[in-house]
Amino acid sequence: MADQETGAANTGNGGQNEAAVPSLGVLTQYVKDLSFENPHAPRSLTQQNSNPKIEINVNVNAKPLGTDMFEVDLAVEAKAKAKAGENDDAETVVFAVELNYGGIFKIQNVPEENLHPLVMIECPRILFPFARQIIAEATRNGGFPPLLIDPIDFSVLYRQKLEQAKAAQDAETSPVQGTA
Repeated sequence: MADQETGAANTGNGGQNEAAVPSLGVLTQYVKDLSFENPHAPRSLTQQNSNPKIEINVNVNAKPLGTDMFEVDLAVEAKAKAKAGENDDAETVVFAVELNYGGIFKIQNVPEENLHPLVMIECPRILFPFARQIIAEATRNGGFPPLLIDPIDFSVLYRQKLEQAKAAQDAETSPVQGTA
C-alpha cells in the first residue's frame, strides 16, 4: 500500500512539470558607509538637554548585478537637535548618524511584475534590523542612549516613491501653461 502511494506521488519525470519555486536569498550584507558626528562633545555629553528632536530619513536604492542578483542599499540618516540654551530658540545638532547598509540578493523564478516590489520592499525589510542595530550601537558608543528606530513599513515607502515618480512624470508630460 505504501508503494502505491509513493508511486502515485512520483511522476517519474524528475519534477520537470512542476512550476519553478520562487526564491529570495541573501548572499551578503555589509556596511558601505557609516558616519557618526558628535559636534559639541564633550559639552553635549555633560549638559542635560531636554529631549532632543530626532529627525530620521530612510531611502532605498537598488540596482541589478546580473540576471538574478541585485544590490540593495538602505540609507538611514538621523539627526538629534536641541535648543542651544534655555532662552535661545536656535537649535544645535547634538549628534548625527548616517548609515548606508547594503545587501546582495539572489532572486529566482519570480514573475517580472513582482520583481520590482520584491526588491524594493522585502529586501530592505530583511536589511533593516541589522541597520537599526548598527545605528543603536553607534549612538550608544557616541555617549548617548541607543537610538532605536521604530520598524518601517517598506510597502508604504514603496507606494510613496511610486506616487512621487508618477507626479514627476505627469508634471514633465503636462503642457506648459502660459499667459497670452
